[in-house]
Amino acid sequence: MSAPVSASLLSPRLARLRAVVFDTDGVLVDSARLHAAAWKVAFDALLEAAPPSSSESRRPFGTEEYRRYVDGRPRIEGAGAFLASRGIRLPLGDEKDAPGIDSVWAVAARKEQDFTARLRTGEVRVWPGTVRLLSVLRAARVPCAAVSASRHARELLTRTGLLVPPLVVLVDGQEAVRLGLAGKPEPDLFREAAARLETAVLDTAVVEDALAGVEAGRRGGFGLVVGVNRSGDPDGADDLLEYGADLVVDDLGDLVEQGRDA
Repeated sequence: MSAPVSASLLSPRLARLRAVVFDTDGVLVDSARLHAAAWKVAFDALLEAAPPSSSESRRPFGTEEYRRYVDGRPRIEGAGAFLASRGIRLPLGDEKDAPGIDSVWAVAARKEQDFTARLRTGEVRVWPGTVRLLSVLRAARVPCAAVSASRHARELLTRTGLLVPPLVVLVDGQEAVRLGLAGKPEPDLFREAAARLETAVLDTAVVEDALAGVEAGRRGGFGLVVGVNRSGDPDGADDLLEYGADLVVDDLGDLVEQGRDA
């Protein structure tokens, strides 16, 4: 097991822990915007073609709904949660359904189709603060893991050059299916990552931007749950705290001492 972090550049609340588990989309990699855009295409097609009875339910899919119902969850669970919030009932279908609007699986497949196209043709960015924090953790020899409900996480992290030490473990959507791990807000992904890092959850930090992910960190009993509020909106920070974050930062660079002391 690794020794406690002693690097003076790390913020005190992070420095007392032995390992860090990061969410991927929106935390390590600027890919949440691609997911949100793809979900909007899939949901808006449904809302336009088969509008619910009330005008309120017919409004286009919004950013806040992505955060509240979809972000961080497995695709089928996120699709179901949003549709339920609008009072839309669709048959579940199955994972072989073609992209479309006739079942929950078809809507999820439409999202996957659009996201994959965006991923293949667009640039995937990494925030400078993310690079800086990982550099400090590497110097301090702190083992780190990445988790994601997405099956594209390995590709994202490889393309951006992040799947190198200190990131030594990845538990993604493919692993979740293989191992039968429950999706967020259950803590299974984070607990599996901590087990692979050989650290107790009380000695491990979770860093998340999704409300479901923050709740998973709280349910899992992790030593520190950091919420990342990329929007900088005070309401977003309040939501993260309400769901269980111990502290909220606007950028991972804030977890380094020359940034804002966490």
